[in-house]
Amino acid sequence: MPKISLKGQQMPESPIRKLVPYAEIAKKKGNKVYHLNIGQPDIKTPDVALNAVKNADITVLEYSHSAGFESYRTKLSAYYKSHGLPVDVQDIIITTGGSEALLFAMGSTMDVGDEIIIPEPFYANYNGFSIASGVTVVPVISTIDEGFALPPISAFEKLITPRTKAILICNPGNPTGYLYSKEEILQLAEIVKKHDLFLIADEVYREFIYDENDKHYSVMNDPGIEQNAIMIDSVSKRYSMCGARIGCIVSKNKEVMATAMKFAQARLSPPTYAQIASEAALETPQSYFDDVIEEYKARRDALITELQKIEGVKVGTPKGAFYCIAKLPVKNADDFAKWLLESYDNNKETVMVAPAAGFYSTPGVGLDEVRIAYVLKKADLVRSVAILKDALEVYNKL
Repeated sequence: MPKISLKGQQMPESPIRKLVPYAEIAKKKGNKVYHLNIGQPDIKTPDVALNAVKNADITVLEYSHSAGFESYRTKLSAYYKSHGLPVDVQDIIITTGGSEALLFAMGSTMDVGDEIIIPEPFYANYNGFSIASGVTVVPVISTIDEGFALPPISAFEKLITPRTKAILICNPGNPTGYLYSKEEILQLAEIVKKHDLFLIADEVYREFIYDENDKHYSVMNDPGIEQNAIMIDSVSKRYSMCGARIGCIVSKNKEVMATAMKFAQARLSPPTYAQIASEAALETPQSYFDDVIEEYKARRDALITELQKIEGVKVGTPKGAFYCIAKLPVKNADDFAKWLLESYDNNKETVMVAPAAGFYSTPGVGLDEVRIAYVLKKADLVRSVAILKDALEVYNKL
C-alpha cells in the first residue's frame, strides 16, 4: 500500500478545529454549544465591502496580477502610511490570507532544516506552516505567571545556531492577547541585527488594543531593520472578513519581495472577488472600529472578571486581539474539552474550548490550559463561564 509522506504524518491537527466532530455530536443530542474555540467574530462585515462584491460589474472573472490589484496595493499603502508605517506599493504582495503570507515568508527566507525561534504559546498553525516548509520551530517559552511577556533576550541568544534564520512573533498575540511594547520590539530588533536574522511579525490584530495607554509598535516602525523586517497582515479580523482569505506580506527588503513574488506567481493570483471586497473595506469609517473596540473591551472585561471568580482558574488580562489563555484545575485539558462536548451538558448547553497544548511545540507544556476566544456577545460569555464553572466541579468529582 502506498505510504503517506513523513511531512503529512508530522502535520499537527488544529487544536481549534479537531474537536468539531465532538461538537457535532453534542448538537445532534440537542445541546447548544457556545463556541469559545475559534476566532470567528460575530461582528458584522462592513457594508461597503459586501456591497462592492454585490455591485461588481464583471463579465469575465479574470486572473489578477500575482501581487494583487495595483489599485488595492496603492490604497493599502496609503492606509499603512496613515497609521505611521512607511510602506510603499512595491513593499506589498497580496496573498490568500495571512496563512499564505507566512508560507511565502518562510519559503523566501528559509531552507529545509533551517530553524525559526518563536515565543510560545503561539498561533497553532505556525507549527503546520513550519512543517510544510521543512523548517524546525525552536520555542522560547513565555509563561502565564509572567503574563506571557517577551522572554529575556538571553533566552533567545542561547537558542541561536548557524541554522537559525528568523524570529517570529504575533503582535498582539494569538493565543495570549499579549501586546509587545516598543521596548520589546526594539530588543528584538537589536538581536536580529546582531545575528543577521529576519524578524517576522504577524500583526493581523493591530487594531484590537483595548487600553488607552497601550499603543501598537510595528516592526515596520523601526528604521534600523528595514532589511530584516517582514510584516504579515490580513483583513480577516480587522473587517470581520475571515472567509475572504485575503492577506499580505510586507517588507522593505527588495530581495525578499522579489523571491516572494516567485511564490506568488507559482500560485497565479489571489482571489478576485475577495480583493474587491478588501479594497472597498479600506473605506470603512473610523466609527466602525471605535464601536468594535468598545464591544470587544466590554467582552474581555466580562470574560476575565467571570473567569477570575472560578476557584483554581488562572488567567491574565489580554491587552490585545480577542483571546486569552486560562489555566484550569484539570490534568488534561484535551480530555476535559472532549468530555464537555461528549458527556456533559448544563440545561442542554455546553461550551467548546481549544486545548492549549496545541499552541506549544514543546511536548508536555500547556496540558492544563485552554485558549478562549471572546468573540461571543457579553451575555453569552457570562453564561459560558457559568457552564465552565459547573463543568469543572462535575468533572473533578468523577
